[in-house]
Amino acid sequence: MKLPRNISGEQLARDLRRYGYEITRQTGSHLRLTSNVRGSQHHVTIPAHHELRVGTLNAILSEVAEYLRMTREALVAHLFER
Repeated sequence: MKLPRNISGEQLARDLRRYGYEITRQTGSHLRLTSNVRGSQHHVTIPAHHELRVGTLNAILSEVAEYLRMTREALVAHLFER
């Protein structure tokens, strides 16, 4: 599945809530999300831009998928299923 080309940082932060991520702070134009789902804290920083670059989105999703112990493809399919 291809990554969406028009997703904003705020939309990605909202979508990641279903995996236990919550916005813990915002510094400038970056959002800091934290999850405690796996028993240890995991932090991920997302730019609060109107459209995330594909490489940035891929890196964020790869990091989240590794923390959740699932493949990036499975995470993408679940997050962006239409």
